[in-house]
Amino acid sequence: MQICKVIGHIWSTKKEASLEGLKFMVVQEKNAAGGPFVAADLVGAGEGEEVLVVSGSTARYAVRNNVPIDAAIVGIIDTYETEKARKK
Repeated sequence: MQICKVIGHIWSTKKEASLEGLKFMVVQEKNAAGGPFVAADLVGAGEGEEVLVVSGSTARYAVRNNVPIDAAIVGIIDTYETEKARKK
């Protein structure tokens, strides 16, 4: 799992049939040098929220059918604590 921030929405009026009904968001991994990527939103996340994202076969399993996705938002983070944060 990755901690990401939702930074935008994807609108797609035409897509593969198995993707119908899925909402897509643009996410950016927290504290990572990589660029933004698209994740299927399974929990109703909104822009600016921190979320839990799974990828690969775990993302396809989360949707519970064989859909062509690489990443899925599976949780909205309310709060988290790390050793580094406690030292501040």
